[in-house]
Amino acid sequence: MIRYETATLDNGLTVAVNRDKSSKLAAVNILYKVGARNEDAEHTGFAHLFEHLMFRGTSNVPDFDVPVQMACGENNAFTNNDYTDFYITLPRENIETAMWLESDRMRNLDLSPEACATEKSVVIEEYKQRYLNQPYGDETMLLRSLAYKVHPYRWSTIGISPDHIARATIEDVRRFYDRYYQPSQAILSMSADMEEERMIDLARQWFGSIPDMPQPPRSIPAEPQQTAERRLIVERDVPATNISIAFHMGDRLSRDFYLGDLSSDLLSGGDSSRLVVRLVKERRLFSSVNAYILGSLDAGLFIVKGQLMPSTTEEQAEEALRGEIGELMQGTLSDYEMDKVKNKFEANALMGEINVMNKAMNLGYYAMTGDIDLVNREIELYRSVTRDEAAEFARRTFTRDNSSTLIYRARN
Repeated sequence: MIRYETATLDNGLTVAVNRDKSSKLAAVNILYKVGARNEDAEHTGFAHLFEHLMFRGTSNVPDFDVPVQMACGENNAFTNNDYTDFYITLPRENIETAMWLESDRMRNLDLSPEACATEKSVVIEEYKQRYLNQPYGDETMLLRSLAYKVHPYRWSTIGISPDHIARATIEDVRRFYDRYYQPSQAILSMSADMEEERMIDLARQWFGSIPDMPQPPRSIPAEPQQTAERRLIVERDVPATNISIAFHMGDRLSRDFYLGDLSSDLLSGGDSSRLVVRLVKERRLFSSVNAYILGSLDAGLFIVKGQLMPSTTEEQAEEALRGEIGELMQGTLSDYEMDKVKNKFEANALMGEINVMNKAMNLGYYAMTGDIDLVNREIELYRSVTRDEAAEFARRTFTRDNSSTLIYRARN
């Protein structure tokens, strides 16, 4: 269990803190409630661009990394479709260094033409290297655009095209910054061996004077129910053919999240899982298999995929994958399998409570969902899943009409 205290500053900043008496380190995490889902279809990739821009420094701190290193700390960031997260770990005595740096760049970021041009070039090059010139680089993009037709989840965090970043103006960049990099759009979470009230007081000291200029929220279109099977076949210069099947499921706060997460682990969670044992080891149809959920804030996807062996036909591969998920639909789950995956979730949750950074990140993430106490209720929710529930989830989710199949074919 993670014990925590929360507060909301007058400017709208959410603060969540945990006292960890076992560590000499402090973790300072700031989450901005902006990801690819908050972009529009003509200006994608901006959330990811700002992950880069936030390290460009300010008029007060020209190089963000230097003070972190001088304080014996480490820092990094990541962006996904739902949010952008920045984190710093450093000795507890230097926690105010992290708060000074984060409060400074919340509203004083260097958005000069030179800074923007540099980071735009970096992001465009990253797009080319990771998604255009990398084997299987565009696979996830194709699957998203096949499964989603309306919701912004139809594009990846990197964006639809590098042209969107290339043609972004300074005005476009500033508008995005002013809309999302505001106190009311942020969650500051910390874990350290320090009294909770002291951490909240420091948050007020460093962030409380930042003015909040909220703007009307963008409307995010809901994805309509899929009513017919979708298929896409592409050919690429890759060593082996991949097949992916995506099914729509509920959002992060729905019961579907736990049913889907547990079901995906039943299928591919480790060497003794169903897909690995049956389709890789025994039948040798695939060289690798996987099943996972996106875990999105809005309605997400359950994805099952595999890389074909040279002797496996596409028809055999798809039939085999659908056969395995078909067994889940029939409710063929043993108590042993259910207990195994539940124990794994519990172990992972407990391990996540050991590290101060994990605690700070978890507090920020769950606060973003709108139900911060989930951080301490997840194990109970996983434990409560029954075999009948898992079978019912499979029957209503793994239907043909709810599936999007991508054949990523190796060119002969």
